[in-house]
Amino acid sequence: MTGIRQALRELWSAPDDARMIQQDGRWYSWGEVRALAENIDRGLTGIGACEGSRIGVVLGNRMESIAALVALLSTGRTITTLNPMQPIGRLTADLHQSRPHVVLAPAKLWDSDEFSAVASEIGVDGFALDAGLTRRATRNVDAEDDATASATVAIEMFTSGTTGPPKRIPLTWRQLDAAMSAVHGHVGTSSSTRRPLTGRVALVTLAIVHIGGMWGVLQALTEARPFVLLPRFTVAGWVGAIEEHKPRIASLPPAAMRSLLNADIPGEKLESLRAVTAGTTFVSPDLADEFIGRYDIPVLIVYGATEFSGAVAGWTKPMHEQWWATKRGSVGRAFPGVQLRVVDDRRSVLPRGVTGALEVCSGQTGSGSDEWVHTSDLAHVDDDGFLYIDGRADDAIIRGGFKVQPEVVANALREHSAVLDATVYGKDDDRLGQVPVAVVELVDGTQVVDEAELKEFLRGHLTGYEVPVSIHALESLPRSVSLKVDRRRLLELVAELEASSA
Repeated sequence: MTGIRQALRELWSAPDDARMIQQDGRWYSWGEVRALAENIDRGLTGIGACEGSRIGVVLGNRMESIAALVALLSTGRTITTLNPMQPIGRLTADLHQSRPHVVLAPAKLWDSDEFSAVASEIGVDGFALDAGLTRRATRNVDAEDDATASATVAIEMFTSGTTGPPKRIPLTWRQLDAAMSAVHGHVGTSSSTRRPLTGRVALVTLAIVHIGGMWGVLQALTEARPFVLLPRFTVAGWVGAIEEHKPRIASLPPAAMRSLLNADIPGEKLESLRAVTAGTTFVSPDLADEFIGRYDIPVLIVYGATEFSGAVAGWTKPMHEQWWATKRGSVGRAFPGVQLRVVDDRRSVLPRGVTGALEVCSGQTGSGSDEWVHTSDLAHVDDDGFLYIDGRADDAIIRGGFKVQPEVVANALREHSAVLDATVYGKDDDRLGQVPVAVVELVDGTQVVDEAELKEFLRGHLTGYEVPVSIHALESLPRSVSLKVDRRRLLELVAELEASSA
């Protein structure tokens, strides 16, 4: 298969008038994207930022970000992602910590005194990236510089950070190419020989600053497909893109899937879809079955992580037709070139069907295909090779010596007819070490919860030590750009609730 870098270079054979990106109802041509990408390349080359240079990009879902991706990745520069959806304080702290050689950011950010001051403090070169490219900061040669060029790293990307401080992960060209090859092997496709920027229109739903959205863009660019770039997920925007472009497959995270079901979208609006993929976070098999029952569209769950540069296991449509009835709850089988195993605390391999810590061996990992990478996910693999995620080892709540898995408690809460969604976390306790606390989103959207009734319900589904000490209700659970529950914001909201009730 052609590598991602070479595939990006082949875009230059597309005609300038070819439609490439649809954003907010407007099509941007390849000629427009190419012109901006070449302008970015010239600007960076002019200041000596060539192959291997670390380029910080404030990466929003907009055409200018795609032009930057094309310009940087096709020339072997390293992208250091900066999240525009963060508060300005977190964004500038990230910039200060990552210290790229150059920063590309929208003009409105450069107009912020806080952002410009940090760029000046760390002494980086900077450009405003909008319709064109404007120099906004000049490198200070006397400034401390701990940025190191690397021709092997393609993208430095944050994990989602929904359960704690996010970590910046270096993704190498080897990892990305291995991941792309695994995806094509999994779905049975290969590099296309058709004319660039033709064929079915792809749909990028998630924020490209995280691996789910980034992967959607990389796959569309590598396969030279035109694509719709949603600035953010909305039911109307997603359904409108499906109706207009009639894709066969589209991604739909579980929170978005629930929103679609709640909106009672008619099935004929989704008639082009042969499957939806889901996998940014836990996908309840009951939610998947509800979606399948409503629309007769299979839900193909995948499992992966930023550290693996994408998915390493998942379902296919033929697999779903054969196995879903007996394997519901699984996240599918390992992708081609991926090995999975489950180990105990001493890293001894456990038998099939026994739960332990999941380990992955693949060219998609940072250490390559010769080493096993230990994850924080608890899992088991059955006799037919299907992977089941049973929880997270680092999320486990130890209550007086008893282990409570938050997802087990959350699943039990989701079984209650009044609960739309739930999340559970551990709270420090002087006597027991930690105790579970639950936060629910109710079907009627109110914040009035019958805590005693929910606890009584849980006692019929859980052991006593698994029942939360308190249950709060929010109008909606706070979510990150990847539509996972944002743990830090959740704790802030719970603190506000507790303070107001006190």
